Amino acid sequence: MSTQHPTAAAFARLAVELHDSTGVAETVETAVQFARQALSCRYAGLVLLEHGRQLVIAAVTAPIIADLYQLQIDAGTGPLIASLENRAPVTVADATTDDRWSPQWSALTASIGVRSVLHLPLMPANQPVGVLSLFAEQPNSFEPDDLAIAHILARHASIAVANARNEETLSQAVDARKLVGQAMGILMERFDLDGDRAFEVLRRYSQDSNTKLRDVAQQLIDTRKLPGSREVS
Repeated sequence: MSTQHPTAAAFARLAVELHDSTGVAETVETAVQFARQALSCRYAGLVLLEHGRQLVIAAVTAPIIADLYQLQIDAGTGPLIASLENRAPVTVADATTDDRWSPQWSALTASIGVRSVLHLPLMPANQPVGVLSLFAEQPNSFEPDDLAIAHILARHASIAVANARNEETLSQAVDARKLVGQAMGILMERFDLDGDRAFEVLRRYSQDSNTKLRDVAQQLIDTRKLPGSREVS
């Protein structure tokens, strides 16, 4: 691929943009847009692994790439799946002649004008969290320099996604504690309970109704009712 590769300054800007992104969605969108521009690809996309097994299409630069992803996710096979399962990059030099994948994948890839494909697993701590994908119009588009750049991009994206997920998890935990604390306060005031007893009431309703504790707390705050109970105030 004949392209002007990003400079160190460009990568520094990317690192700052990824760090400043708010949440996972904005982080992956920043990553795919930079990847497409940096390697002069026609398309780019990123799939995340949720809950250790579910593949979620997180960002694409064109809707057709979501279709190409979904085809592989539904079939459980394709270069995307191979990259994730083998924890290694997968390069398709020419989609019209590569017979490793299904005819459906080859046909859809050809129909959107894509010949070269590159999938790189995102592995911030030796465990895959997703795959960054690049798509080019010409065969044999990804030369050694392009692969080196793509690996750097994948590494940046891996770290940024892991950090964004951790921040979201911490934020959700803080929100949950606030909700439970507020719900406990309602029970303590209404029924003259101490903190331990109020928490036990919430926990019991959570277990009996098979509802997350934070959701029980939210329902109590919103409706002044616990699952299956009358109003508490």
